[in-house]
Amino acid sequence: MPRKLRVAYLAHALRSDWNNGNAHFLRGLLRGLQGLGHEVQAFEPVREWSINNLRAEVQGERSLEQFAETYSDLRIITYGAPAGDDAAYWRGTLRDVDVVILHEWNPPGLAKLLLEVREKAGFKLLFHDTHHRASSSPKQIGLLGTDKFDGVVVFGEALRRIYRERFGLERVWTLHEAADTTVFKPRGGAAKKQDVVWIGNWGDDERSREIREFLLRPASAMADREFVVYGVRYPEEALKQLKQAGARYGGYLPNLEAVRVYGESRLTVHIPRQQYADAMHGIPTIRVFEALACGIPLISAPWSDSERLFRDGDFATARSGEEMQAEMERLLGDEAAAQAQAQRGLETVLARHTCGHRAEELTAICEEVLQ
Repeated sequence: MPRKLRVAYLAHALRSDWNNGNAHFLRGLLRGLQGLGHEVQAFEPVREWSINNLRAEVQGERSLEQFAETYSDLRIITYGAPAGDDAAYWRGTLRDVDVVILHEWNPPGLAKLLLEVREKAGFKLLFHDTHHRASSSPKQIGLLGTDKFDGVVVFGEALRRIYRERFGLERVWTLHEAADTTVFKPRGGAAKKQDVVWIGNWGDDERSREIREFLLRPASAMADREFVVYGVRYPEEALKQLKQAGARYGGYLPNLEAVRVYGESRLTVHIPRQQYADAMHGIPTIRVFEALACGIPLISAPWSDSERLFRDGDFATARSGEEMQAEMERLLGDEAAAQAQAQRGLETVLARHTCGHRAEELTAICEEVLQ
């Protein structure tokens, strides 16, 4: 029987999900670790980029309250200057921990501190990467000193290969993201308020062309259908394009509200960023796991499931805007087919892609590092 571990996780933000999809998975992962009997504590700065932007939103404070209510079981310790830059603080705080995990959104200075503290505190130090910077900005990752960590955990095989081949690291494990099914689950009997919903951020032009092709183009052609878009970082030009296409913009949506919104929608779409369609193919967005866990039919823009995370028929795929429109019309016009697809996707998530599954996998990784 695996031993009970003492784990410390250092995140950029768990309380805030503003432009922070990492929080979705990490909340559920830490809950899953606790469910296995491990002692888990999380650390994050009192103030940082994501939570500062969240507080500026109309729903910001309510989002923080909702998180605190939903995840009251998580032990989150906030820190600020000078504690965040104090080796003595971390040495004392982490002295009884078996494994410390640092998420890649943290600054290089914190990574350096933990590497220094590890020598006397005696814990094992893992780096957790759920982003594309190792591919798109390898110099930034190099600043974090990942070659000195006891291992690296990444969210896809494509990223694992990058760490092994480009960075020359041997101890790299794949830990895919997953749905927290204690929260994300079907809402039976919910009245449908919109036909198509997309929850995603516009960002830095990483998928603006794809959004126009696979969402706004069908919306323009299907004027009799209700399209709704939620997300942040939409510039004025993007908002103008949404309006021209007839898609309603709902602004920031707390992730915990996505369960309700999926339940009120007939279908959703997956529009991966260019990095995840090309250099880091095979890695889906967290929204795929969460949407399927909620039992909603999903159509994906071009994306290769090279790791066979899903079964054929779990979701539909469209190679062009025309195909996306055709798939939308098919599912919206055939309720039985839509329900069958949604049920199949839900079955796959429950069988393979819950945060409980990932907690077991991370436990095995920690056990290997501690040997």
